Amino acid sequence: MSFDISVLTNEWRALLQGLGLTIFIWIVGSALGMLLGLVVALAQLFLGAAVRAVLQAYIGLIRGTPFLIQLFVLYYGGPFYGLDLSPMTAGILGLLLYGGAYFAEIFRTGFQSVPVGQIEAARMAGFTQMQIALHVQFPQMLVIILPALANMVIILSKETAVLSVITVGELTAVVSSIGSTTFAFAETLLFLALTYWVLIELASTAGRALEKRLGRFTTRAPA
Repeated sequence: MSFDISVLTNEWRALLQGLGLTIFIWIVGSALGMLLGLVVALAQLFLGAAVRAVLQAYIGLIRGTPFLIQLFVLYYGGPFYGLDLSPMTAGILGLLLYGGAYFAEIFRTGFQSVPVGQIEAARMAGFTQMQIALHVQFPQMLVIILPALANMVIILSKETAVLSVITVGELTAVVSSIGSTTFAFAETLLFLALTYWVLIELASTAGRALEKRLGRFTTRAPA
């Protein structure tokens, strides 16, 4: 057997389209998941016990079940409850809900990491609780939690490969189709692995650069 690169070059349009869809789903799912996580974290910190209990149940359920099962429930189980989603919508919603639970815990921990003295000083200055969270706690904790945020974004990039099981035409689905048709599994799977490795390395580099840049403008708070 020989390594035939033409299997990939002959299908470059399909591969490029699959890659573009993977990146799109990854970015949208990560951004919406991060926004949901921030909202959930703020709600846990400032709303009543009943709301916190519901949100903690959501976080526990998502973190305690595999992403694949969550996708199956959304896509295949949804129609039984009147939720008929397209593969793309189910995939993005799945990433949103999955990432949101983890992002929520990251943000919650970050808010709680800001020294109490600074929060008390902001209260003395007349800040509301929400203003303290957004203008005092959020800027300071962002640098602290940035590595965890970047790591979660990287995890979501890997989870996009799971979306092929609900027929989303992202890169893994395209590569699997080419491999099944040509039986060139070595070429296609190696290409898939290298592509994800490049995406993750780019995301890691961007995260480190952003962390370094933010660190220049953030003064470490006194203990």
